[in-house]
Amino acid sequence: MPSDHAPSERVMPEPAGTPVPAVTPERVLAGIALLVPIVAMLWVSSYDKSDPAAAGMPFFYWYQLLWVPVSAVFTVAAYLLINRDEKARKAARKGGAR
Repeated sequence: MPSDHAPSERVMPEPAGTPVPAVTPERVLAGIALLVPIVAMLWVSSYDKSDPAAAGMPFFYWYQLLWVPVSAVFTVAAYLLINRDEKARKAARKGGAR
């Protein structure tokens, strides 16, 4: 597909209204919420043991299974934070207040 501009020349036009910062507290919290389950699963030495067992299942297994719904909760929290931030950005671009 031909283009009028080279990729390095493409610049997003500055929207009217209040300038919106690229990094907001909502985006930082969303990033942390997404990192928590990743770090928890990559830190193997924290769950590389068999005790305490739950219902006959070694800790190693039930700890990992526990993180499946917990990760979903963190992901939903990140989604809601980003959604909130996008709404605030739209309002700021239109000149409205947060």
